[in-house]
Order: sequence, then structure tokens, then C-alpha cells
Amino acid sequence: MSTARPCGLLTGCCNCGGGVHPGKEMGKVYKGKTILGFIPARAGSKGLPGKNLRLLAGKPLIVHTIETARASGVFDCLLVSTDGEEIARVAREAGAEVPFMRPAELATDTAKGIDVLAHAMAWCEEHGRFFDWVMILQPTSPLRDVADILGACRLMLERKAQSVISVCEVDHHPWWCNTLPEDLNMENFIRPEIVGLNRQELPVFYRLNGAIYLGEWEFFKKGHSFYGPRTFAYIMPKNRSVDIDTEIDFLLAELLIKTIS
Repeated sequence: MSTARPCGLLTGCCNCGGGVHPGKEMGKVYKGKTILGFIPARAGSKGLPGKNLRLLAGKPLIVHTIETARASGVFDCLLVSTDGEEIARVAREAGAEVPFMRPAELATDTAKGIDVLAHAMAWCEEHGRFFDWVMILQPTSPLRDVADILGACRLMLERKAQSVISVCEVDHHPWWCNTLPEDLNMENFIRPEIVGLNRQELPVFYRLNGAIYLGEWEFFKKGHSFYGPRTFAYIMPKNRSVDIDTEIDFLLAELLIKTIS
């Protein structure tokens, strides 16, 4: 006898078609793990107004992330949290679920992403939906591809990780950076022992690129964080690590998409 439960989300869920949704007991998509794909997409943006709906290579920005997530085949459900009706409409048409509108207090400039995720996870549990893992896929990282999503999932299993976070090499080495005093004096700007070193002689530094945050459901729920003793980095190339926050970022993404295609 089937133990699947009615889907707690709206119709059209990416893997259940709006009927019976695979629960913890069946239909596990990725190597025995149920995974929620979570896409946060606020309507307001001061850096680049309307960016989540802005056309990139002929598609709204958010659609790039939705299509890549669906193509990966690892998600039991793909959920978008937004306060914008138009974003919700576009997301649903692209195949994601928008089962609720984000509360106003979580749609401000100061709202924290971890609180937005916690709200969505609580909503899922209140509606009888439980997952093993959750992956944040920010729409501002449109160049992440299926290989990145699968690679992060593989790393999660191989390392028996609590979480996996995507990174890439920095563009400008931090050892060549510093603060400046009021008089702009640069006598101590660079440490003496690294003056004159070539870039190749410096250690490699990495930065968060914002493309993937993957974690165990219970790990995030308990600590309200993706960082812990079993957190590992998934390294992505720079050309797939564009994080769109400014007009220059957007133009760079357009150029890279044309180059890739």
C-alpha cells in the first residue's frame, strides 16, 4: 500500500504534477535523498531594480535558475519565495511552485536570507512536507549549470557533509588589499614580505559566489546556518560564478552567456 501523501504545495510541482507528491517513503530523486530546491526572489532591489524579471539572453533572470534546477532532475520540489505577483506568475509558468507570498517583514532590504529560508521550511513542515536536504539557488547566479548542482550533491554524499557551499577563486588577491588612513598614506598598505611577489607566488584564495548553498534539512533547522564542522566547499569556475547585483554584473553575464552558447 502506498504511503505517499498528498502534495502540500500547489498544483504543478516539478515532480508530482500536482497529484500525489513523493514523500520520505518513496520517490526519492537523488540517491535516496529528498531535496527541496529553494529560490528566493524578492521583488524590490535597490542595486538593480526589477533584476529578477529582467531579460537575460531573452529570458527573465529567474527563469535561468528554474530551468537549470529542473534539468538537474535532483529536486523533489522547486519552491520560489517572493513578494512579487509578477515574479510568482513567471516562476509558475517556468515550472516552479509558489505556494505562498512572502510576508512583508521578510521582503525588506534588511531581511536576512536565512530567515526567508526558515520561513519556507516551516511552511513546508506545517503542510506535511519534509525533506532530507535543502538547496538555495539564488536567481542572481544564472550561469550555474546542471553539473554544478550535481557536483554539489555528489560532494555532499562523498564527504558525508552537513552542508556544501559553492566558491570560486578571487579576482583580486586580498593580500594586495587594505584600508586607508585619512591622510591616504600607503607606507604600510602592503606587508613587506609580499612586496614584489608575483601573483603565482601567492596562495590561492576563494570567495563565496552565491550560486549554491546545500545542507541537511535538520542541520540548518537546528543551527539556522549552513556552516559547521562538516561544511565543504564546492569549487566553481569564475565564468559560472557571476553574481548579479549591478549593471556591470548583468552585462558580464550577457557576454558570458553569448560566449558559452
